[in-house]
Amino acid sequence: MGETRDLQIRTIKLVFIIDLILIVLSFLIFDKSMPWILGLIFGSAISSLNFIELGKTLERAVTMPPSRAQAYAASKYFVRYIITGVVIYVSLKADYINVLGTIIGLFLVKFVIISTNLFNDKQYFKNILKRKEAD
Repeated sequence: MGETRDLQIRTIKLVFIIDLILIVLSFLIFDKSMPWILGLIFGSAISSLNFIELGKTLERAVTMPPSRAQAYAASKYFVRYIITGVVIYVSLKADYINVLGTIIGLFLVKFVIISTNLFNDKQYFKNILKRKEAD
C-alpha cells in the first residue's frame, strides 16, 4: 500500500512541476493565457484525482474475490470515465476554460506515468541497444 501512495505522490509532484512549466510558457506564447491555464489546471486536477481513485480501487479490488473485484473495478472505471467526459463537456461549454488546456491536463498524468516507467526501465534501453547492434 505504501508503494502505491509513493507512486501517486511522485506522479502528482511531476504533474505539478510540468503544469508550472506549461503555465510559464503559456504567458510567453499566448496573448490571453488565462483560459488555457484554467483549462490546464482543471484537467490536471481532475486527472490527478482520477489517478488517486484508481489506486484506491486497485487496492480494494485485490482483497475481493475475482468476480466481485472485476465488477467493482469496472464500475469504478465507468465512473471515472463519466467524470472525464463531464470535464471535457464543461470545458467545451465554459468560455473561460480552454478545451485544449483541459485535454492536455487530462493526459498529463498518463504521460508522466508512461514516460517515467519507460525511461526508468533498464530492459527498454537494453532492447534498443540490441536492435542497434543487430542492424
